[in-house]
Amino acid sequence: MEYRTKAVVMDGEAIERALTRIAHEILEANKGADGIALVGIVTRGAALAERLASRILQIEGTKVPVGSLDISFYRDDVGVRLNPEVHTTDIPFEVEGNSIVLVDDVLYTGRTIRAGMDALMDYGRPCSVQLAVLVDRGHRELPIRADYVGKNVPTSGQERVKVFLGEADGRDTVEILEAVGVGE
Repeated sequence: MEYRTKAVVMDGEAIERALTRIAHEILEANKGADGIALVGIVTRGAALAERLASRILQIEGTKVPVGSLDISFYRDDVGVRLNPEVHTTDIPFEVEGNSIVLVDDVLYTGRTIRAGMDALMDYGRPCSVQLAVLVDRGHRELPIRADYVGKNVPTSGQERVKVFLGEADGRDTVEILEAVGVGE
């Protein structure tokens, strides 16, 4: 199915402001940066985790550990996908005993986050797992909610939300996409 841009809901400046706010919220909720680590779900969640770590360093003067997590084989639809795109997991710190902030770009049904938590537990038992997302678009199928949200974007089930980041896409924007030919 083909999609076209229906609306741009965040530009580069809005993304940067949201990440700065999320970094402040993480620091406030955790009473500073001690004992926290960021783990981004590959691909865009990992890029967002790096950006958040940079903000935390600017704000608090503390370099927090950052890792990336591939959830390809933890997804509940792995048997349905013909060629799952496999990436590398890189968690260069102890998960055990840390407060982990799991980072992703879009929270939708909750299934990706569930897979992320399952994958994370294979690396140890954290003190806590918190969730930071750039966009929460609703339509949850599992009882999962984000602790830190850049923007709530109400959508229909037929629409998609696409996050474009400079690290992966060469530009920073968040767009609502609609199927071509639907409702015309």
